[in-house]
Amino acid sequence: MELCVALDLPTKEENLALIEKIKDYDVWLKVGLRTYIRDGEDFLKAIKQINPDFKIFLDLKLYDIPNTMADAAESIMGLGVDMFNVHASAGKRAMHTVMERLSRYDSRPIVLAVTALTSFSEEEFQDVYENKIASKADQFAKDAMDSGLDGVVCSAYESNSIKNITSKEFMTLTPGIRPFGEDSGDQKRVADVAFAKEALVDFIVVGRPIYNAENPSEVVEKILKQL
Repeated sequence: MELCVALDLPTKEENLALIEKIKDYDVWLKVGLRTYIRDGEDFLKAIKQINPDFKIFLDLKLYDIPNTMADAAESIMGLGVDMFNVHASAGKRAMHTVMERLSRYDSRPIVLAVTALTSFSEEEFQDVYENKIASKADQFAKDAMDSGLDGVVCSAYESNSIKNITSKEFMTLTPGIRPFGEDSGDQKRVADVAFAKEALVDFIVVGRPIYNAENPSEVVEKILKQL
């Protein structure tokens, strides 16, 4: 299991300061929608200047018509990131089109599909998808695997089931990890590191518990010891 640190701070400068504090640790860095819209490709380059060995997860959750998603995925290829994601609810044809486009390249990033956002409660999810989270997450994961993706974004509560219906090698990445029982904030389906390990999660994403800490590097070190 690997740690992915979410770079969700209000400014580019604050995110870069955080990266400087944790630059000696073997972690992934997650660049989300707000950060990328605000700071763009230059921010990705700035990360690599601090430590060229950092692996970057570009968390943009592509969701559009199939060809537009494939065009966007191909543009992401030029950014030098190591992982990105799409929405599974865009459908199998869209996910297959993305992977077919990326097959033109000798190497490509890891591609994950978002199943159910961890901010959804069961009731909210049913209002949108008219199905239970666990059942729909399983279906989305199967669709993603059938479309050639590498894994899914899900909560730790769905990871074991997804591994069982796909394969142990099919990756799961889980946001909403609160390693030491911190407040869940706007997340609904949160878990700690021990639960994520039992659920065979491959990547955990941790944001607030690290960047809100007085000593972020100390928190990163504690989490890595748990892993």
